[in-house]
Amino acid sequence: MITNALKVTNLVKDFGGLTAVNNVSFEIPVGSMVGLIGPNGCGKSTTFNCISGMLEVTSGEIEVLGRMTTGKRPDEIQKLGLTRTFQHTRLWRDMTVIENLLVPARSQFQPNMLLSLLKPNSRPAESRRIASAFQILESLEVSHIAHNLASELSGGQSKLVDIGRALMSDPEFLLLDEPVAGVAGPLAEKIFKNLKSLSRDKGIGMLIIEHNMEFILRRGVDHIIVMDNGTVLAEGTPDEIRQRNDVVEAYLGTGARN
Repeated sequence: MITNALKVTNLVKDFGGLTAVNNVSFEIPVGSMVGLIGPNGCGKSTTFNCISGMLEVTSGEIEVLGRMTTGKRPDEIQKLGLTRTFQHTRLWRDMTVIENLLVPARSQFQPNMLLSLLKPNSRPAESRRIASAFQILESLEVSHIAHNLASELSGGQSKLVDIGRALMSDPEFLLLDEPVAGVAGPLAEKIFKNLKSLSRDKGIGMLIIEHNMEFILRRGVDHIIVMDNGTVLAEGTPDEIRQRNDVVEAYLGTGARN
């Protein structure tokens, strides 16, 4: 039985003479919702890019859902069950919301795409995918914008659609890069509420980068990892992190304890 959705061991990423990630190790149990916080330039996004295969690691090992992924391409990692979003959404602006969701589903085609399309059951499969897309939009409370163009969406709506598109690959683990960055307070709360429901109801593990550290400390995540200068400074529950003087003084301010 797989116990960890993600295991990072002694991860190092160098860019020439600069070490952006320095000997980082952590584990995330299956189904857990974990926050990754720290100041700008601390190595959060570089760590994400190494985990998702977008950057080649300098040294160290990464396991996703019990499989070693060090050196694998992003598409190979995605097929194992890991999907990510980006801080800046990458929707196809001239396509509708539902069309955006229908494009990237994992294992959408058989190895021979032409034969897959000619198979007698291809149309029922397409109908199931469309139904799944509408169900995902409903779960995220944005089904009413299914036929809107992506270019017409607000920033918060775009974030929700981007999460929905990630869910179309039927992931077992999500990397979410600042899912509420630039989103107004009420909609940010809605996004986090929907993420918590997905984690609880579907058992999808999540690692969430969030620059607003006070915000994520109050969102009920299971665990917090704090990075600083490319290393892991602290780990623990939100309450434990809130009581760490080095974290509070460096990043959160005394108000985070109130």
